[in-house]
Amino acid sequence: MAKNKAKQTVVLGMLGTTLDTGQGPQRWSKWRPTVALCQQEDLVVHRLELLHPPGATGLASTLVGDIRQVSPETTVRATPMAIRNPWDLEETYGALFDYVRAYPFNPEEEDYLVHITTGTHIAQICMFLLVESRLIPGRLVQLSPEKRDGSSAGTHTLIDLDLSRYDTLAARFRQEQREGLSFLKSGIDTHNAAFNRLIERIEQVATNSRAPLLITGPTGAGKSQLARRIYTLKKTRGAVSGPFVDLNCATLRGDGAMSALFGHVKGSFTGALQDRPGLLRQAHGGVLFLDEIGELGADEQAMLLRALEDKRFLPVGSDKEVESDFQLIAGTNRDLRDEVDRGRFREDLLARINLWTFQLPALRERPEDIAPNLLYELDRASEAMGTRITLNKEAQERFLRFATSPDARWAGNFRDLNAAVLRMATLAPGGRITRDVVDEELERLRAQWRTGSTRPGPLRATGSADRVAEVMGAELAQELDRFDRVQLADVLGVCQGVRSLSEAGRVLFAQSRARKASVNDADRLKKYLARFGLTWADVSGHGTTATE
Repeated sequence: MAKNKAKQTVVLGMLGTTLDTGQGPQRWSKWRPTVALCQQEDLVVHRLELLHPPGATGLASTLVGDIRQVSPETTVRATPMAIRNPWDLEETYGALFDYVRAYPFNPEEEDYLVHITTGTHIAQICMFLLVESRLIPGRLVQLSPEKRDGSSAGTHTLIDLDLSRYDTLAARFRQEQREGLSFLKSGIDTHNAAFNRLIERIEQVATNSRAPLLITGPTGAGKSQLARRIYTLKKTRGAVSGPFVDLNCATLRGDGAMSALFGHVKGSFTGALQDRPGLLRQAHGGVLFLDEIGELGADEQAMLLRALEDKRFLPVGSDKEVESDFQLIAGTNRDLRDEVDRGRFREDLLARINLWTFQLPALRERPEDIAPNLLYELDRASEAMGTRITLNKEAQERFLRFATSPDARWAGNFRDLNAAVLRMATLAPGGRITRDVVDEELERLRAQWRTGSTRPGPLRATGSADRVAEVMGAELAQELDRFDRVQLADVLGVCQGVRSLSEAGRVLFAQSRARKASVNDADRLKKYLARFGLTWADVSGHGTTATE
């Protein structure tokens, strides 16, 4: 069998108008990088593509002749480059880009090196970019002179920009990513696979993008805390320099809404005694978190859209635009697509903020994460109370057994868990939560969820028999088979305990959805309710608003 033919080594490099100069016999006593490149004992250069300014033709000819003496096996092709100002990035990169695009690379038969010892810093940067982007399919080569003897060839170093080959760098990158993920999760060792994948994606986007982020999920799922941690992670990694400014849009009312967001000028309305910058200007260079963005009025939505697209807006009462460049993180427990359909939210604003949407699951959808979150809340309670709070083994097992059972609604999500731990910590004798304290708290939670005290809306989670009659009316409820009535009662109980049709679907179809490649839980639930002549507005306990 014939042996494979050895590849030829081809070097692309810029002539150094300073380092490569030299005239007469004394030039051989000077270290000239381009000549030295062809004198390396363990690097045979078969072809050198010598790129040079139009005015350096004479120096290029000298180098060609000198290389022929020291390395007869090297073919040198001198090529003038149409670069008038080698310190102009756009001009230099454009000329090199055109040269590279036209070059007949043949990686199967040739190995390519790019010499970055010579040329202006701009030219070196351009060469680096062309290799890093793989427009030049090769590696970098850097030469260094011997410190004691400038006439020697010195040494060379090959640099491969495929960072995946550098185990140490890859390990450091993975470590930084792990630290970022842990930070976003407040250091909690979560086990829910879907949630962990969600946080991984958020870490990637938060690090690499300044586009708006939309965080959805039920009340108490941790949207505000996550937004603040995203900001801190970005600030730590130098992605933002400005402040974190947050606002719950549900607190905005009337004329004050426009002023709070966009600012006003003195005298623009009654009570405007001085200029006010507004939150958008305060967030310049940083992150603006608008929680419950679905509560914004139509005018505020229109102004916000303009500010996101143009980075400019008009304060109230002003005829002069101001600028602010910020990253928006929006939070909502509503289904904004449903709000668009109802005419309550601008479709163009949703399209603008919906580039990256992350749905935080409810606490009861993550039963395997309740234990580590319990420990986290105990640490928070210990810090707040100034003493170490612990659970004895029996008490912890009892609490977790209930907390992960179907009876635990966690209607307020992490707010419920936080409140439960604080109450138990307050009642713990000597800082140690006992079984009796846990039992008392479990009864309190059952009663709270049974009366629906944490859930807004007119409907109450009453007993199964009453629940169906309450929604459908006693006469229609009596017409149902017992089988259908029991099943419907359970479905209504779930619907009345969540904030959206989608969330109810995820809870009701939690097992079957895991086996499906594509799921539409909301549509399945809609069709089920339609069998009984019901809609989401009829059963959700939130009036006519089918939102989260």
